[in-house]
Formats: sequence, structure tokens, C-alpha cells
Amino acid sequence: MPRAPVYRPPFTLTGALLSTCTETARLVGRIEGLPSSTPQAHLRRRNRIRTVQATLAIEGAGLDEPQVTALLQGQRVVGGRSEIREVKNAIAAYDRVAHLDPSSVKDLLTAHGILMGGLVADAGRLRKGGVGVLEGSRVAHVAPPPSQVPRLVEQLLGFVGGDHETHPIVKAALTHYELEFIHPFSDGNGRIGRLWEHRILLDVHPVFEHVPVESVVRGRQAAYYAALGEADRSGDATPFLMFSLTAMRDALIELMTELRPEPATAATRLERARAHFERREFSRADYSRLFPSMSAPTASRDLRAGVDEGMLARRGDKATTRYRFVRR
Repeated sequence: MPRAPVYRPPFTLTGALLSTCTETARLVGRIEGLPSSTPQAHLRRRNRIRTVQATLAIEGAGLDEPQVTALLQGQRVVGGRSEIREVKNAIAAYDRVAHLDPSSVKDLLTAHGILMGGLVADAGRLRKGGVGVLEGSRVAHVAPPPSQVPRLVEQLLGFVGGDHETHPIVKAALTHYELEFIHPFSDGNGRIGRLWEHRILLDVHPVFEHVPVESVVRGRQAAYYAALGEADRSGDATPFLMFSLTAMRDALIELMTELRPEPATAATRLERARAHFERREFSRADYSRLFPSMSAPTASRDLRAGVDEGMLARRGDKATTRYRFVRR
């Protein structure tokens, strides 16, 4: 008996969408090719803080980055009980999500339970009542009836695990949109949608663990909601996909800028040498050993520039020449 085709949410693969997807995938490859493609610990920590703070700020949470930083470090923070709980829950969810199966309904419920535990009575359970999304006093979106939610969630996650034609970058954004459309939970749908997009992107490349897409979305919050609304009205996810992939692309560009090493110059090499030698005297050979790929003429030019600019004191001549950094 032939297998039933996998459900595929409606979207249009426009030229602009394909171009943005290709550009985003190319950026992942460029980051992978950098000498330091894995961010250092301080950058990983900062981007996780930005991600957590941003995904909650989109929902109106009031804690700022220093407060989120303090909570991540286990320090006490002055703030509302629910706000502190939201941050702790989000930190726990992003820490755990890599170990969850993005195509599993059970794991989606687990993630929602972590995100919303202690905040809503039905954390980790699909909603039993009808919900609508308000935009001011106007109802902007009426979610499907609760009787349809289990089937729609099962269908969506079947697409996540069973569709092998849609590019996974597009699939991540599409799943985010569909979770917002279905609104499977009584509360926390926005943050679970962003978390599940993040989870699917981890299967695209591990670098997405450190890409603060949520922070970019937070900076474009009005456009985020406008894209959701436009997709709802058209019955086609493409407007939201364009917004989401553009945010991914721009977050990758931001990360690449942070990872790309600054080009070495005489000034940067001399500063590194100052930190190494401090007040000790050294020869040109000592200086060259700090930079194995540097030629002897380049070392001489660096040291001459240091003397000319007053950074270095020099004594001796030719083979006996010694240098010492001058106090600032």
C-alpha cells in the first residue's frame, strides 16, 4: 500500500526566498571556514544571554541583559517572581533543546513544560480552549479550534521529520510560523515557536547554537508581527519566511563579524609583544618567535616603527640590539 504523502505547509518558493536561503547557507559555510568557527566561551555566553533576553522581551518581559546575565550566573536579582521564573525557564529550555527530537510531539510538550512551568497551570499540555491573538482591540488571528490541535501538531511535526525536499533552513522558519498559526498552547506560543526554529537550525549546523536570531527579531518586532499577519491573511507562509530568513542571515553576518580575526598589523603585533615581554628586554629574534610566519624584514619594520612612535626604547647595535617597552 503506498505511503500517504507528507503534509507540507503552504508557501511559495519565490526567487527572493531562494536567494535569501542560498545566501544564508553560504554564510554558514563561510563561518565554518574561519580559523575560529566556534565562538570563544565569553561570546557563546553573551549570545545565549541575548537570545534568552530577546525571546522574552518580544513577549513583554521586563528583565534586561545584566539581570539575565546575573541569573545565568546563579546570582540573585531584584525583579518580579514571574519575570525571574520566565528567565530561568528559558535558560533551562535553551540548554536542553539540543537533546530533544524536533519531530516528536512528546518532546515539544516537554519543551513547553520547561518554558512555562510555574507560569501557567497547563504547561506542557495542549490547550483545551479557543484562543485568539489581539492587536490592540482588534482580533488579528483566531487559532484553530482545540479539537483540531492534536491532529495539526502531529501533522506539522510529521512534516519536520518526514519531509526531505524542503531546505532545512526554510523548514525551521516554516515550523515557527505554523506553531504561531496553530497556537497549540494556552500561552507561550511565541517563545515555543522561536525555540523550535532554533532546534531545527541546530540540525542545519551546530553554529546556530551561538547565533542570536531572536535578538535580531527583537530589534524588528513590528516587522515580525506584520509578517505573521500578512502570512495569515494570504494563507501562505512566504511573507513570514522572508522575514525569518532575513533575520537568520543578518544574525549570521553579525556572528561572522565577531569571529573574523582582525588583520594583523604592526600595531596589533606590538601590543601582543608588550603583553608578553612587559618590561623585559628582548631581541629581534625573540620578537619573531612570537609570530612564526612573519619574515625578518617585517619584524625589523615593526620594531623600527615601535621606536619611532616612542613605544620602544632601543640600545645596542646590529646583533647586540635590544628593545624594551616604555611605560605608558
